[in-house]
Amino acid sequence: MDAVDAALVDISDKHISLIDYRQFPISGELVESLKTITGNSCIDLITRLDVRLGRIFANAVSSLIHDNKLDKKDIGAIGCHGQTVLHRPEPPEPSTLQIGDPNIIALATGITTVADFRRMDIAAGGQGAPLTPILHARLFRHPTKNRGIVNIGGMANITVLPPLDTNHAIYGFDTGPGNVLLDAWSFKHTGKSMDMDGRWAAGGTPDLKLLEYLLQDDFFHQAPPKSTGRDYFNIQWLQKKMEGTRQICAPEDIQATLVQLTAVTIANAFINYAPVTQEVIVCGGGVHNPLILKSLARSLADCDVKSTADLGINPDALEAMAFAWLARCRIEGVAGNLPTVTGASSSVLLGSIYAPHIQR
Repeated sequence: MDAVDAALVDISDKHISLIDYRQFPISGELVESLKTITGNSCIDLITRLDVRLGRIFANAVSSLIHDNKLDKKDIGAIGCHGQTVLHRPEPPEPSTLQIGDPNIIALATGITTVADFRRMDIAAGGQGAPLTPILHARLFRHPTKNRGIVNIGGMANITVLPPLDTNHAIYGFDTGPGNVLLDAWSFKHTGKSMDMDGRWAAGGTPDLKLLEYLLQDDFFHQAPPKSTGRDYFNIQWLQKKMEGTRQICAPEDIQATLVQLTAVTIANAFINYAPVTQEVIVCGGGVHNPLILKSLARSLADCDVKSTADLGINPDALEAMAFAWLARCRIEGVAGNLPTVTGASSSVLLGSIYAPHIQR
């Protein structure tokens, strides 16, 4: 950690020669920070989980190939997004981290793997999210209708698709929490990882004062491009907000309020930034929560709200499909981001390629 060693080397078939070598200093503050994390229990846990997830992802791919009676040679590439453990795209040091070691995936499957999709966009000044709009445009852009796509995963994001017969730009952004708060609150009070079909929330009544207070959070009032993650919207965020209101509510009333928070923030995104939207098409796990869809339909009364299933595409599979598509883009050298969505300074290649064998 004493310095950065940098060598400029000229390499040909017959010789290797050193052109220049320099040492670039590292600040004392950075050295101390690096020493602090070395052997840190949190870093140890992340690296162990990185390995475990890599093995799990590799097994999933192998099972999918086997069950479909295919050979690994039939697969052009694996696109693995990984599990996001941090997403902080704001300056001065914007960063994002997804784990699930792609080296393990590539070697275990024998298939070229593309991973680390978000950081190049962040390096180009973008949010690194959302990345699915490029496939949304490919699949759902209509010749004459203004469409909006809503992905309700842990976080929720929208894609605004103007008609094909216009030159208007595609854009989109994260609207805030999707299922993340609903799942966390359900687990805390029922021990269940999710509120299946919104049944628990259906037994509660939204607290409008609490909802109004939650909606005052700065993120909801930021202009796009913007993105967020679990390191911002989580159970601690919710509990802190509840302490600020001093509201006493039954747990099921809180759950009903969180349903409204997800639906209202999505609806507000369309109302404020895409008021001419005619159709809203929903995908992701949130599509299975009828309370979210009913609230969304009420808030967007002039829009036809439907599932991607109505258009023949499994709403649960769409995001995985998107990273298969992005892997193909990377292999073919095609930009995978939309600067109008992420705010990046330019279109860039997304993802790093991990090839298990020497390419001849």
